[in-house]
Amino acid sequence: MAKKKENIEEKLSMKKESMWLTLEKKDIDKAMKFAEDYKEFLKEVKTERESVDYFLEIAKKKGFKDISEYKELKEGDKFYIVNRGKSLALGVVGKKKDRFDLVVSHIDAPRVDIKPNPLWEDSDSSLALLKTHYYGGIKKYQWVSRPLAIHGIVYTKSGKKIKIRIGDNPGDPVFVIPDLLPHLAGKAQGDRKLFDGIRGEEMQLVVGNTPINDDDVKQKVKTQVLQYLNEKYGMVEEDFNSADLEIVPADEPRDVGFDRGLIGAYGHDDRICAYTSFRAILEVKKPTYTSISFFYDKEEIGSDGNVGAQSNFLEYVLEKAYSLMNKNYTHTEFLDVLYNSRAISADVSAAINPIFKSVHDIQNAAKAGYGVVISKYTGHGGKYGSSEATAEFMHEILSLFQKNKVPYQIAELGKVDEGGGGTIAKFFARYGLDVVDMGPGVISMHSPYEVISKMDLWSSYLAYKVFLTQ
Repeated sequence: MAKKKENIEEKLSMKKESMWLTLEKKDIDKAMKFAEDYKEFLKEVKTERESVDYFLEIAKKKGFKDISEYKELKEGDKFYIVNRGKSLALGVVGKKKDRFDLVVSHIDAPRVDIKPNPLWEDSDSSLALLKTHYYGGIKKYQWVSRPLAIHGIVYTKSGKKIKIRIGDNPGDPVFVIPDLLPHLAGKAQGDRKLFDGIRGEEMQLVVGNTPINDDDVKQKVKTQVLQYLNEKYGMVEEDFNSADLEIVPADEPRDVGFDRGLIGAYGHDDRICAYTSFRAILEVKKPTYTSISFFYDKEEIGSDGNVGAQSNFLEYVLEKAYSLMNKNYTHTEFLDVLYNSRAISADVSAAINPIFKSVHDIQNAAKAGYGVVISKYTGHGGKYGSSEATAEFMHEILSLFQKNKVPYQIAELGKVDEGGGGTIAKFFARYGLDVVDMGPGVISMHSPYEVISKMDLWSSYLAYKVFLTQ
């Protein structure tokens, strides 16, 4: 019998398939269970502070200790460092000391913040409202006429810290930014462009309508709101000045589609990477190299400030850990270790939107359900604002995933001249270490209700786990 002729296309070409078709049933079942855990996380966590609190509570039960409790770090020791309640590092000490393996994500998400002097009464409508300032890149029109919740902290004049969370629990009131009815919107909104349909100063939150029954009070509805806040939380109006209060969607995470293969929720960007890298670091026992998962704030507004990726938090954590692993080291030796380290910038990419495919280069775009997305570079235009992984590091990562059967795909954010976006990779590349962007694809990114595939969630977890345990 003649030998079957080898198909040169099959031999030389790359072929990717949906994980729904390539995974065994037992692995799909694991992925679906993991997705349920993730949905519970998203239900509980809608701010960066809540992310840190959630991760810390579980990490402590898993044996992680404040690094200040250690006089020396040995192989297998687990430590954490908190930065002002808004950023966090969780680490496991490895056998070798000549590099670190890092997975770095961010735990803030686009939202609407409350201004320092927010509360006022509109006497014409007899409504009390809060003035806001949006945070990050949002389409402002997506935030009107939908149920919203208020999360955050307030310090009273006496110095007492109060946690605020209103709008999520059954029976809670919700809040709303009102839109204009179409019957009267022709002149006021009709000539505006889409992104200008709602303007920043028009994003005001309705918080009250009932007037206080007191003839001596001029602003009766506002005063009624203040009285409620005082009785419930001990607040006075001045306490808004120092508060961290965020307006977030009141929706719960839900399965999307007849097949329940997708998850719709607020905050996939970038808490999906934070959660998967958190679950990964929990399972690291005695890695070859010290493995650390970082969780940063402020990425959506440029990573500035003392809790963002442009701060020295990474350097602070690594040198603090290294000093407890090596008592007699020089700063030059530490810089060598930093230079030799490896990092994954764990952030989401854009999955193909079937309604707006024209913005994607389909051959270089991510598909929902095809695995974690590896982006050699991000940025915009001529690769401006990007950190590009070297060919050597890309080969190292791809070989690692192929060896460990981690499903992945290679993609860019969109067409070259269509726009673009950046991640925190470039802020770690400045230390000389190797870094690559990696995370699941998202549909409707930066909206109040983003969509991801459960398979890409699972693949991201597998990718981060393999990297941290190598």
